[in-house]
Amino acid sequence: MTELRIARTAHTADLDAATLEAARTLLFDVFDDMTEDDWEHSLGGIHALVHEDGELIGHSSVVRRHLVHGGRALRCGYVEGVGVRADHRGRGHGAAMMNALERVIRGAYDFGALGADREVARFYTRRGWQLWRGSSWALTPAGIRRTPDEDGAIYVLPTAAAPLDLDADLTCDWREGNVW
Repeated sequence: MTELRIARTAHTADLDAATLEAARTLLFDVFDDMTEDDWEHSLGGIHALVHEDGELIGHSSVVRRHLVHGGRALRCGYVEGVGVRADHRGRGHGAAMMNALERVIRGAYDFGALGADREVARFYTRRGWQLWRGSSWALTPAGIRRTPDEDGAIYVLPTAAAPLDLDADLTCDWREGNVW
């Protein structure tokens, strides 16, 4: 019998310092290229956490961003910091966290978005996330700039709230570090 995995959700403001530090440590252990900016991007929204035997083994979060599409600034639930400890992968923890975040996205945002490498893209596409085929842009302090390196790595979760043309341009708001 398959054990149902459920992720605990909480806003950043409701997590104690020890939990936040455990999440930060987990993500820096999971990702070789994790930066302080990446960690900062994971804060300020809803976190989905998975614990096993009292230890944090999975973290993800969804934060509010504004992305411009079709001449409109849309409320986007942007997924950040999705990671499961290596020795606990393949057991449904990632799916449990995404179930929790997708519920938040569908209930509170115009659509969801995330950046994913090819190695993990299949995980998201099986869940209904769709590859953004249009050009990616960023609203920077110097104006709107093209972000061609992000093309082919942005995935969106459409909702009933806003129709999306996956072949059109998509522009993200500014933030330090990796804008997407």
